[in-house]
Amino acid sequence: MIKRSDRSPLGRTPRRANFRLLCLTAIAATAAVAVSAAAAGRPPGPKASTGSSTDSPEIGTGRDALRQIVQDRCVVNWSQHHDPAPCERVYLADSKTADSGYAVLADRKGGAHFLLIPTQTMAGTESRELLDPELPNYFAEAWHARDLITKYVGHEVARTAVGLAVNTARSRSQDQFHIHIECLRADVFDALRTAADHITDTWSPVSIAGSTYDALRIMGEGLDGANPFELLATLRPDVRHHMGDYTLVAAGMEFRNGPGFVVLTGTGPTGELLLDSTCAVAGAGG
Repeated sequence: MIKRSDRSPLGRTPRRANFRLLCLTAIAATAAVAVSAAAAGRPPGPKASTGSSTDSPEIGTGRDALRQIVQDRCVVNWSQHHDPAPCERVYLADSKTADSGYAVLADRKGGAHFLLIPTQTMAGTESRELLDPELPNYFAEAWHARDLITKYVGHEVARTAVGLAVNTARSRSQDQFHIHIECLRADVFDALRTAADHITDTWSPVSIAGSTYDALRIMGEGLDGANPFELLATLRPDVRHHMGDYTLVAAGMEFRNGPGFVVLTGTGPTGELLLDSTCAVAGAGG
């Protein structure tokens, strides 16, 4: 903001010069507002609407873009105005600690595609923090956010249509940890239903979409009692030291004896490739 002195530095100012000074000052003030808005990462003008995936911001192409948009915009806006924009949601376990929770952001590419992103700086599956029992179960929180897919599609989306995925360190394009929340590809949906009776609570190989993954069954409506990262660490003795090499997917399932999940992991094709932002398997657009 530009602060003007009430006095002319030359004492009295001729009327015409005074008018010109006022005009120039007004122009400078307008320019300052535009510059300030640009520096804050938003265009000047009316406030953008909140919580709408159709207003998903362009987050840029830099590998640090997700962290910046969450920490510098979503968390700040939430802390100051109780408004998560440009994110869909912000949750802070401690309102005085900005890195105590997570945000949910609509993916910039559009579709029924959302990202759960911790508010603290964190890399990917190689992050040791993911095995810290004091941190949120990010997969469980991502599952709770699947209602955003239903909202986007416009009708109820079955749990069996939804998948969550974390990419391997070598395949990701962002260096801030995030979980993809989307629908399953139709062929992946069919393959999981076919394999469901052979997936148990012990890691075992399964063929999905032409690739072999290790699969594990989790029973229950949600993931609050089972952290897929902790389960991944039990796959083999050395896995916890190389978790960045592994992708991780959790897909909603309906088993013969009740609701649950299939967790898929492997070092081959990354998990995001098993998901579909058009949500065709749930009849999106129909």
